Amino acid sequence: MSKDMAFTDVSFGVRGNCGMCKKTIEKAANGVEGVAKATWDVDKKKIDVSFDDTKTDVMTIHNAIAASGYDTEKVTGSEEAYKNLPDCCKYDHSMMMNQSGEIKAEVH
Repeated sequence: MSKDMAFTDVSFGVRGNCGMCKKTIEKAANGVEGVAKATWDVDKKKIDVSFDDTKTDVMTIHNAIAASGYDTEKVTGSEEAYKNLPDCCKYDHSMMMNQSGEIKAEVH
């Protein structure tokens, strides 16, 4: 008995720098019960998330990502988790997020 599940799709900005950031951010979002898929774009500083809104909500996903040390558009990342990120993942707290993609991020 398979029932079609309705998923909600959202996109929002998340600060980060590199492939290691991508792994951590996606792991945090995908670890939330009800999240079907989360993909973070390193150039656009944006995550696309598909989730079951009967099991979770957008703020829970923001909070999970912030708990892993990354700022989102709505929640500041955990300072303690940020301190434990690898040096290459220590992003500029004032960097732009949720970019259209025309402007490339500065390479460090």
